[in-house]
Amino acid sequence: MDTQAKPWRPKLVLASGSPRRFALLQQMGIEPDELIPADIDETPRKNELPRSLATRLASEKARVARRIAETRAELAGCYLIAADTVVCVGRLILPKCELMAEADGCLRRLSGRAHRVYTAVSLITPNGAERRKLVETRLRFKRLSNDEIEAYLASGEWRGKAGGYAIQGLAGAFPVRLIGSYTGVVGLPLYETMTLLSGEGFPVQLHWLNRT
Repeated sequence: MDTQAKPWRPKLVLASGSPRRFALLQQMGIEPDELIPADIDETPRKNELPRSLATRLASEKARVARRIAETRAELAGCYLIAADTVVCVGRLILPKCELMAEADGCLRRLSGRAHRVYTAVSLITPNGAERRKLVETRLRFKRLSNDEIEAYLASGEWRGKAGGYAIQGLAGAFPVRLIGSYTGVVGLPLYETMTLLSGEGFPVQLHWLNRT
């Protein structure tokens, strides 16, 4: 019998119910100890810029989830991470689509054009300090035919997605150019997330050793 105790490691909370962000953390070798989705109003403020919106929403999600985590003794001393993704054409912020008409409008606006995706990551450390990263990715979509748009809408992949598309799915065939972070477009930029965690003392590689 193996009596060797595993090294102690701090807990990590993901302030999201997003399967995409959960899967990206797993790709990084980390299994979150708890998921605490943060229910906040994501409406942009008047004249709010896309990059400012992403940063603000990531911070608000982290702080809301932190207040919940503080009520649970088993999460004392945890790290907490949140993220938000904003898709924009110029200064126009595209919605997180819940209606097919919204997604149709987004896809037609993105067709054949350049756009930007901002993903902000907010980390709250065990001592309550907040650290943030903002990642900008520039993309250009191919010109989408009516048949492609209608077929994509019928797939339902657009539902709940910023800008009306999910690059990790069928829409992965749409970009003709991507400059920046692919995983940032999916919802959690892995390089920047790992840099944030490691820089604040979270033992990322220890998770790699304890995956079995």
